[in-house]
Amino acid sequence: MKRFDLVLRTIYVFTLCVILLQPTKAEKYDPLVYMDSVEFSLLTCSPHEEVYSLYGHTALLYRDLHEGKQQQEVVFNWGVFNFNAPHFVARFVFGLTDYELEAAPFDPFCRYYQRWGSSVVEQVLNLTPAEKLALNLALEENYQPENRIYRYNYFYDNCSTRPRDIIERCIVGKLEYEPREGYEPSFREMIHDKTSHHPWATFGNDMLLGLKADLKTTRTEQEFLPENLLYDFDHAKIYGEDGSYRPLVKERRLLVKPGVQVVEPDFICSPATCFIILFVVSLLIAAVELKRRITLKYWDALLMLVLGLAGCVLFVMIFSQHPTTSLNLQLLLINPVHLFYIPVVLRRRKTHYWWLLSAMVLLYLAGTIFQQYAEGWAFLALCLLIRSMIHLKNEK
Repeated sequence: MKRFDLVLRTIYVFTLCVILLQPTKAEKYDPLVYMDSVEFSLLTCSPHEEVYSLYGHTALLYRDLHEGKQQQEVVFNWGVFNFNAPHFVARFVFGLTDYELEAAPFDPFCRYYQRWGSSVVEQVLNLTPAEKLALNLALEENYQPENRIYRYNYFYDNCSTRPRDIIERCIVGKLEYEPREGYEPSFREMIHDKTSHHPWATFGNDMLLGLKADLKTTRTEQEFLPENLLYDFDHAKIYGEDGSYRPLVKERRLLVKPGVQVVEPDFICSPATCFIILFVVSLLIAAVELKRRITLKYWDALLMLVLGLAGCVLFVMIFSQHPTTSLNLQLLLINPVHLFYIPVVLRRRKTHYWWLLSAMVLLYLAGTIFQQYAEGWAFLALCLLIRSMIHLKNEK
């Protein structure tokens, strides 16, 4: 019996020790320890031929690497929008478009870009467990229904700047980017680089963008393009208070290789070609008018109607929330004023409109010193100058 009691006591003491030495629930699920096996990565997707994807895309990847459990990979994507929403195009032009943060499975995200022939590059972030925890909590907060939707701004608050900002806020220490010597492009130059195969998209952008789009940009402003953010992250370092530093990106992976992309052809004639044709037609009409000593009032009215309607678009862009459209020197030539003089011109009454038109053309041409205009507008300006000269000659 004594031996039996000794065995029971031994078992009891051993069991008690196991219970006492077992970690508590809080210790077992220490969030900092858990985050040590979690990765956060920046995903950069190269452009494809859809208009909304000509500039590329950026997202943030959460990857759980704990042993013994199914790997969890979630993509946080700030580029979700509803193209079928009422007045989507008009709202986008005026800077009133709302985008949304989406948390989506990783595999379908990659397959989508693979189908389009786009590459997907992963930059694994070199974060401490505390920084990962802060980023995880920030994403959870941003994904709340009341926080998911945000007012999209093409240059300053988009799918590339959002993940950058949330990462920067969670870093402990000083994040420094390596400066790019001599790289100070304007917003317009960066857009031209992305729309080089689509002249009419370039024309539309140049028509709406004003003087501010031609100013030099800072490193932060350049990161509205995903490829610029990718480059800057590759060359960024985090400096601690003790003087130590670590690279922001600890590993770079190519998740989806670039594939074959089919470039959809634009309209057969470029904007410049169309305006050259218009200029040639204007010269021919002017030659006929001079020879017969007449003026074709319906030709004038047509030009004035097109200019006036286009001018209405540029005029309302002054009130857009896009900061680069408020000061557009193309308004010197393309403005609603033309519409008010159409009845006078059709009645062939004497008017000061042709002097006004000449002044607008000359001011417009002088504005090329400060702003780059849409392709072909110079030929339109010369065409209008010819019209004003014909009428001023006939009024003598």
